[in-house]
Amino acid sequence: MSNLIDIQSQIQKLQKQAGEIRVKEFAKTVQEILVKMQAFGITFKDLQPGKVRGAKAKAKSKTAATAKSAGSKGKKKGATVVAPKYRGPNGEAWSGRGLMPRWLVALVAQGQAREDFAIKS
Repeated sequence: MSNLIDIQSQIQKLQKQAGEIRVKEFAKTVQEILVKMQAFGITFKDLQPGKVRGAKAKAKSKTAATAKSAGSKGKKKGATVVAPKYRGPNGEAWSGRGLMPRWLVALVAQGQAREDFAIKS
């Protein structure tokens, strides 16, 4: 049976190994996170506490919009149409406002630059 000193020695060795593994995997993990942030259009501002985005934000905004426009029909007042700045290989268009569309996210994740799809005027 092991004594307390042997067990404490093993704990120290394992903690040292864990620290070395953490250092090795840190840069790789940060890079993976940055790639996913770019693919989903997540900014550092989105990571701040109190910011709601994604499915929860859509549900909240849909509820608020429904409550506001309960009696009104038609187009939103003040909505402006913006000319597209980017065009995809299958004719998709994006104005450059809001979240990056899925077709462009997928192409950027494949290594292509967003500027490659800019519409030249």
